[in-house]
Amino acid sequence: MEGNLSLATETVGDATFRQIRNDIIHGALRPGDRLTLDRLKQHYAVSISTLREILTRLASESFVLAEGQRGFEVAPVSAADLAELGDLRLLLESHALALSFAAGDLEWEARVVGAHHKLAATERQLLAGDARRTPEWIVYDRTFHEGLISACGSHSLMSMHTSVFDRFVRYHMLAESFRGPGVRDDHKALLDFALSRDVAGAQAMLREHVLKGIDHVLAASIPEMVG
Repeated sequence: MEGNLSLATETVGDATFRQIRNDIIHGALRPGDRLTLDRLKQHYAVSISTLREILTRLASESFVLAEGQRGFEVAPVSAADLAELGDLRLLLESHALALSFAAGDLEWEARVVGAHHKLAATERQLLAGDARRTPEWIVYDRTFHEGLISACGSHSLMSMHTSVFDRFVRYHMLAESFRGPGVRDDHKALLDFALSRDVAGAQAMLREHVLKGIDHVLAASIPEMVG
């Protein structure tokens, strides 16, 4: 019985962790917001002890700042942090692309093509003016990029990439605008490079993709952005 209760508690904690993490990524919790335990307990309906564990986990991923006796707050955003995340993403994803392209089989190709199909459909809707599709696009964008590197053979590399990728995406959500046709064209090019196993082409396209994304975010003038 005790084991079942522990499993249930862990499941609730993991679900709440994902929810708070997503709320930070999607901007429902803004940079600099104080994460008062009593308020979070009321909103997410979990215990104070569970919330402390969750916020500590989020602090380890740099989504949250722990301020000693002052508690927790949502991590701030800055041009310097965005540039650093861009560099980290390029380092991890470029290496993972090379490994994945070398090892990818027919099943991998099918995952990549399927992920791009969903992403491209959502991008067509966004380009037609349906901004409601933005959260859906975020999910499919991540799935596509993760699909490209999913044959890299390293769980640790994939895990680090996910953390950096999501912190990078947070800036795009705060910018509150879709970059437009250029994003769609970048993704189609990455798909073609993947299917032809062109590592150099994919890495060059990825670099252009990330740097243009950074420029787009900086041009959006996020109110909380520093520097």
